[in-house]
Amino acid sequence: MAEIIEELNDQMKVRREKMETLRESGIDPFGHKFTRTHNSAELHAEYDENTKEELHEKDLHATIAGRLMTKRGKGKVGFAHIQDREGQIQIYVRKDEVGEENYQIFKQADLGDFLGVEGQIMKTDMGELSIKASKLTFLSKALRPLPEKFHGLTDTETRYRKRYLDLISNKESFNRFVTRSKIISEIRRYMDGRGYLEVETPVLNNEAGGAAARPFYTHHNSLDIDMALRIATELHLKRLIVGGMEKVYELGRVFRNEGMDMTHNPELQPWNLMKLMLTLTISWI
Repeated sequence: MAEIIEELNDQMKVRREKMETLRESGIDPFGHKFTRTHNSAELHAEYDENTKEELHEKDLHATIAGRLMTKRGKGKVGFAHIQDREGQIQIYVRKDEVGEENYQIFKQADLGDFLGVEGQIMKTDMGELSIKASKLTFLSKALRPLPEKFHGLTDTETRYRKRYLDLISNKESFNRFVTRSKIISEIRRYMDGRGYLEVETPVLNNEAGGAAARPFYTHHNSLDIDMALRIATELHLKRLIVGGMEKVYELGRVFRNEGMDMTHNPELQPWNLMKLMLTLTISWI
């Protein structure tokens, strides 16, 4: 374990040295505005069916941006994979095409760094859709190394405590987060379309009510009073119904200071909706 920690420290030191080298070269290691024309999914959807010869004849160009996930090559030629939110696409970099300065950007880039790439859409001899780079833009320096690429992030504790690494390394986890976001958006669309008003009720209360659960407590310094984080949204939603709003819903966090396991978290997000003569609560973590 000590050897692994020392190795990681060495990698982080080298990355910081590269960051300073970028600055000395006049390149901002943490980027600026960059506009892309396509993401990886759009390119694959539009051009995967084209042959190498068809793409060469069409002479199409694209600008992409993303995280450097793999890099290989030697001498004056290199290949890499750039990952954005939608997936990955390969880039093909030749020194005689991009020039000395751009090729040095590619050579010095570490896995995890963000790059912008402009170039021609092509296919390799192996049939892989790629971007033949004509210009590289350094966008952001990753100061810590990514998890080992072949096995990904497998330690459960690290996956939960460092979700950002889990999202980078595990596509299944990433897709789960995306699906959750889409579900919440669909709930809002459904409820809004049926005349419900989305509301926000207080998170801090003098007393926690609306459910049988132990609350978390905090202290309000200005008022010098103890307050409880809400354990349910029900009581405030009922007050809105009394006030004449008739149809309301809330997608808001509640906090319960209780036990926890894979299906029961102290911080959870219920979906509460209320209207005259109807109440419904659905909860998920």
